Formats: sequence, C-alpha cells, structure tokens
Amino acid sequence: MSDPSSSRRGAFIVFEGLDRCGKSTQVARLVERLERKGDRARLQKFPDRTTAIGKMIDAYLQSKAEMDDHAIHLLFSANRWECANAIRRDLENGITVIADRYAFSGIAFSAAKGLPFDFCLNPDKSLPLPDLTLYMTLSQEEASSRSQFGEERYETVSMQSATRQQFTLVAQEVKNRHGKERWVEVDARGTIEEVETRIEGIIANLTSQGVQGEIGKLWI
Repeated sequence: MSDPSSSRRGAFIVFEGLDRCGKSTQVARLVERLERKGDRARLQKFPDRTTAIGKMIDAYLQSKAEMDDHAIHLLFSANRWECANAIRRDLENGITVIADRYAFSGIAFSAAKGLPFDFCLNPDKSLPLPDLTLYMTLSQEEASSRSQFGEERYETVSMQSATRQQFTLVAQEVKNRHGKERWVEVDARGTIEEVETRIEGIIANLTSQGVQGEIGKLWI
C-alpha cells in the first residue's frame, strides 16, 4: 500500500493585516524557524518590488510617482500573477510558501479608496488559493505609535481605518467562498515572542504535515 503522506504538498500560508501590525516580523521569524527545523520554506513578499512591475509599484508607494487608482490596482494584481507559477511549483515540490500580503490586501486597500469591490476582486480570480490566511489584528492607536508609521502612501489614520472596514468584507468573502477555516484572526498585541507563540499554535499541523490535495484557485 502506498504511503498517503507521499502525496502531500507544501502549505501556502498568507499573513495579512494593516500596516505596522508586526506582520513582516512574524513572517520572517516563521520562515527562519521552519528552516532551522529542517523544513523547506520560503518567503514571498507582496508587492514583490524586485520585478519590473514591482519597481513601478514601489515608486508609487513611496510617492515618487502618481498613477490612476484603477491602474495601480491592476499592477498590484499583475505583480501577483508574475509570481503565481513559482508559488504553485514550490508548493507541489513540498515547499511551504509564507506570503507577506496577498490579493486580500489588494482588495481592501483599493476598495478603501472607493473602487468597486467586484472590480478589486476580479483580476485575482484563479490565483493560487492560500490554505490559511492569518489576519493580524491591532488597534489603530497602537499601530500608529509604532516606528516608521507614515513613511508610505497608505500609512495615514484615515486610510488605515477605511481599509480595516474593507478587510472585514474580504474576510467574509473568503469564508463564504472557501470555508471559515481558511481565515483566522491573530491578536497582534504583546511581545514578538508572545505573538509568535499564538501563530505557532495555529499553523503547527500545516507546517509539520503538509497539505493533502490539489492547490485551490482563488475566488473560484
């Protein structure tokens, strides 16, 4: 009889949240922790600012360039599509992919600027579906007080407040279409180590055992 675990693939885990919630710190620490254990894992940042499209996005986020809201939204989506094949390939090869932001941020931030929700969602249809999205929650007061807040275009209190409301709608969309278990909130208050412990308790099975079944398609 064949070993059922042999058909397992890597887990696709996405971290989401408002700016300065500690998300990027936790993503980096998780990848390092998995690698120390001997697990194969890699970090995927969105936007990926190393690509040609990513460099255009970077200039926009640093307010060095101006762009129509519809156009920049589509560029964010195109940036994710640039990376989609590599994500699928790595997952199929048993590598855990940890993403710092994904399509959900794209929807929330663009919808917060007033673009129609469906317009924001549609360009990402059929992207690889995350097995789990961890949405890190933190009060606006605490996030605003953290170092470097305000350095990029979207880091204003009004924009973050509007985006927080849109993330609530995104979460409901994920749960309705793909199942409640794929979106989990994580309390981002406390020390780095305390938050890390909360995350480890949620993802332990995914990262240690891998995932059974094919990679899903987002919004399908």
